This record gives sequence, C-alpha cells and structure tokens, in this order.
Amino acid sequence: MVEMAIAMPLLLTLLLGFVDFGYAFYQWNGANKAVQAGARLAQISTPIATALSSETGTQADLTLVGAAVPPGTYDYVCTADSAGAASCTGTSCKSGDTCADQASFDFVYDGSSNRAGMHDFLPTLEKSEVRIEYVASGLGYWTRPGGPVPTVTVSIVNHPFQFFFLGGLLGFNDITMPSMLSTVTGEDMKSTWP
Repeated sequence: MVEMAIAMPLLLTLLLGFVDFGYAFYQWNGANKAVQAGARLAQISTPIATALSSETGTQADLTLVGAAVPPGTYDYVCTADSAGAASCTGTSCKSGDTCADQASFDFVYDGSSNRAGMHDFLPTLEKSEVRIEYVASGLGYWTRPGGPVPTVTVSIVNHPFQFFFLGGLLGFNDITMPSMLSTVTGEDMKSTWP
C-alpha cells in the first residue's frame, strides 16, 4: 500500500502528461495544416487587402508599362481584432480606412461549404490570431491585366497550447505556440469564388 501510494501519483502524472503533450502535438499539426490551407485560399481568392488590386493596374510613366514590378514595391498586412473585424495596413491604405475585404478574410478563416478553412483544421483558432501578408514578389509587370503577383504569407500568432490534466494537477499554464507560417506565390487572384 505504501509503495502504491508513492508510485501512483508519479505514474498518473506521467500518463496524463503523455496525454497532454500528445494533444499539444495534435494542436501543432492542426496549426500547420491550417496555415497551409489558409495560404492556398488566400492565393486563389479575392485579396483581403482591397488596395492590392490597384497596385500595378495603372502606371503614369509609360516607359514602365510592361516592366517587371520590383520586389518590395508594396506590402500589406491583414489581421483581425478580438471581435473578428479585419483590417489591413500597407502601402496604399489611407488613414481611417480598414483597407480590408471582410468576406475574403472570413473565407480564408472559415472556408466555404466545399472548401475547408483554417478554423476547420484548428477549431480553437481565433480570428485575431491570423495574420495574412501580401508582398511584391518581383513577379508580374506594370499594368498586368490579372493584377499583381504577390507573395502571400499566412501565419498564426499568439495561439496557446492548451493543457488539460497538467494544468489541473500541477498548475501548468497554457503556453504560447511558436508562430507558424506558410508562404505561397500568388496566382491570378479571382474576384469571386464559386
């Protein structure tokens, strides 16, 4: 009985620790798949940054028409607040304008009836933990009919690993998952999605 009283708490803690760290690994894999799916959705759908479509559409200097758009010409970062309202900051965003298409942000986050979104792969993900960036990649050219060809980076920031058993037994707090991201080169971004 004495040996059992000594060994049982240690074995129980070890067993429940394996369960918690297994769940943390499951969350890590879910987050990894979520950023991959989010990057793909952001790549093929209407850009969240509403000003992005006009970045290479007009060029006053006719000698540049058809010339390559240099890397770093534009950079837009789109996030959501704790209520889920999307906003973007970037090159052509005016002060006071959210510069964001909420429906496009929601599509990347939630997906659609026939396409899984980020939230489907990581159910504990909050909109405020999603960051989507559009950066000039050096591909495409001025006045390109299909619009700019950005590099699209989707990342998850400040998402916590949740511990159930170790939190209750040993007082472990949730820890923040390291930032996770996926980067793809933009395609001809559609104005609508079927």
